[in-house]
Amino acid sequence: MKLSEKDPAENKENELTRKKVDWSCSLIAASLAGALGSSFLYGYNLSVVNAPTPYIKAFYNESWERRHGHQIDPDTLTLLWSVTVSIFAIGGLVGTLMAKKIGKFLGRKHTLLVNNGFAVSAALLMAFSLQAGAFELLIVGRFIMGVDGGISLSVLPMYLNEISPQEIRGSLGQVTAIFICVGVLTGQLLGLPELLGKESTWPYLFGVIMVPAFIQLVSLPFLPESPRYLLFEKHDEAGAVKAFQTFLGKADVSRELQEGLAESRMQRNVHLLSVLELLRAPFLRWQVITVVITMACYQLCGLNAIWFYTNSIFGKAGIPQEKTPYVTLSTGSIETLAAVFSGLVIERLGRRPLLIGGFGLMALFFGALTITLVLQDHAPWIPYLSITCILAAIASFCSGPGGIPFILTGEFFQQSQRPAAFILAGTVNWLSNFAVGLLFPFIQRSLDAYCFLVFATICMAGALYFYFVLPETKNRTHAEISQEFAKRNKASPPEEKGDSALAEKANGGPE
Repeated sequence: MKLSEKDPAENKENELTRKKVDWSCSLIAASLAGALGSSFLYGYNLSVVNAPTPYIKAFYNESWERRHGHQIDPDTLTLLWSVTVSIFAIGGLVGTLMAKKIGKFLGRKHTLLVNNGFAVSAALLMAFSLQAGAFELLIVGRFIMGVDGGISLSVLPMYLNEISPQEIRGSLGQVTAIFICVGVLTGQLLGLPELLGKESTWPYLFGVIMVPAFIQLVSLPFLPESPRYLLFEKHDEAGAVKAFQTFLGKADVSRELQEGLAESRMQRNVHLLSVLELLRAPFLRWQVITVVITMACYQLCGLNAIWFYTNSIFGKAGIPQEKTPYVTLSTGSIETLAAVFSGLVIERLGRRPLLIGGFGLMALFFGALTITLVLQDHAPWIPYLSITCILAAIASFCSGPGGIPFILTGEFFQQSQRPAAFILAGTVNWLSNFAVGLLFPFIQRSLDAYCFLVFATICMAGALYFYFVLPETKNRTHAEISQEFAKRNKASPPEEKGDSALAEKANGGPE
């Protein structure tokens, strides 16, 4: 009896020790350096255009008047500004489609490094657009920055997934979402009038992009390539051993190497799947459907719509217009804190509860927000309820749906399938982003405050889908996750056939 009471305690102690070892300095450095020059810049470029909007529009008007001798038509100005904002998503789609080719040829780490060339060139174009008197430079720079974001959001989650031990795969994968939120907050902070959000200094907001890119350029080269990339695609076993040892912080990596070699043997004759082959594979049908729905809900859940109402709601609550940028910082702070919270609990709670709970709570708070927006003129305290609903919806998004979609895409698919899966996920992500930017003004004009009921419906539908379809992937191997989906796909992965052929060959059977 004493022995049985002692064993669980020893096992728990061993598990905690193993998890502490897993967080090596190299693993932390790789995640921070990789995210700073990638997902951080994506988040920064989402928010950096908000503060200088009136100054940029004035610059457009001045440039137009200098060239044509008259002020720009308001409709033309609106169109140019819409193009400036939305072309970031078009660039992201182009970058996503480029990621597979570049990633296969250069590897994960070197793709991230080369990608900084897009960031630096975009920063220079946007920073010098005012001095050159050419607003086209700003638009082209936004497009190039979108290409950078598309490559980053495809390659960074793949890199983090492949270097992380199974026990902390979710926590390390959440670094992508955390740095997106930190980037959004940094863009809001630097956009304050006391810093760079002035008429004379707004171009420097875009020049700042070069700083994180430079930090990644000087730090990431000292860290190893993904050991799985070295093992599977370069067949460099010695390099993979060194990479495993560096990232895991231990000399004995025989278990990790044997797992990798076993998967490598199963996929020895399997080429990298194309997106079309991925869509046609019956044994991947529900993984693909789940990734598509997850990424679509990630963009269509209505978080972007919140920013449209923020200023008007803060104004109704009695906050002066000049103080609004400072209050808006609270939204960025809530995003960051919620993303950090998710990173801390994801390995304890799992992916399923955070994703289902996040979308479910967003549906609840969007419903409450609709009521408070309709009734906000009836009492002076109701706008404060609207602000509470906004902050609660943001926290719900960042605590789960804000980062888990990128993690799931890496966990659902094996090495030969993963690049195509990230292209598909990225394509859905950027097209949904573009659709929201294009269609939301019309939805808002037609439904006004009731537009949040549309997003509440999408969030609830997503939560129900994940409840009935999504398996828990925490601490599971790719083979175990594939077997979980095999019941629903009613088709087994081809590895099993490969294993049978290998066994038959070993027993002297026909080749």
